[in-house]
Amino acid sequence: MKKDYGYFFKPLPFLTEGKALLLRLFMLPNFLLTETYGIEHLFENNGTLIYAFNHNNSLEALMVPALIIYHQGGRRISFVIDWMYGKIPIIGQIMDMIDPVYVYNKRTNIPWIVGKKQKATQDNVIEQCTRKVLAGNSIGIFPEGKRNKHPEMLLKGKPGVAHIALRTGVPVIPVGIDFKTKKKRNKIPVIGRMTVRIGCPLSFRKESETYREIISGSVASNSDRKQLSRIAENVTHEIMISLAVLSGKQYSHPCPC
Repeated sequence: MKKDYGYFFKPLPFLTEGKALLLRLFMLPNFLLTETYGIEHLFENNGTLIYAFNHNNSLEALMVPALIIYHQGGRRISFVIDWMYGKIPIIGQIMDMIDPVYVYNKRTNIPWIVGKKQKATQDNVIEQCTRKVLAGNSIGIFPEGKRNKHPEMLLKGKPGVAHIALRTGVPVIPVGIDFKTKKKRNKIPVIGRMTVRIGCPLSFRKESETYREIISGSVASNSDRKQLSRIAENVTHEIMISLAVLSGKQYSHPCPC
């Protein structure tokens, strides 16, 4: 489905009037710069979902979450994001609206933000996301783990998204982010016209049953842990292959199988 100029006035039943206005204002860059395909896939599986995105630049990390939440009628999606976003005025307040999972392993050179960094919680990101999903909350995650400015290749996917999907049994929707000028200029722009392609939900029901059967044991052996890692790596590979198709990039990392 291409961009529809009427979508700027879509109902947002899950938000108060004030928050709905804020989201509409935040949608303005998308309204001007983003062309979206596959919106219908957001409604193929009503309920909790895990969204997986490729990651090119900083701006899309704000624009695309707003886009997905908007088309879900304002339904909250907890995104895994760098802690710095939560400390920036206005942007931090918007981030609080989505109840994000902050990642604290990155540094910043901005003096007035450095002192605001909090200590990481005892629970790791996978555990926090798993709890949210099991409680019925959708999450969004960037499996590449950082900005990838390469115009043609995806980074190796981190298995966290797979572990969350396997622990919860919830489908993963891959969302590819592409830029129209990247081939002509051979680089990812800081800002530019963006294409967002939303893929079909990926279900890993059988893999999840095997995974959860293993972790349900009282003590996990080294063999069990290796098997869990292998299952997660295979699922991650499938997610990244889908992201490659949707983002217009290549995924050259071999399947662990």
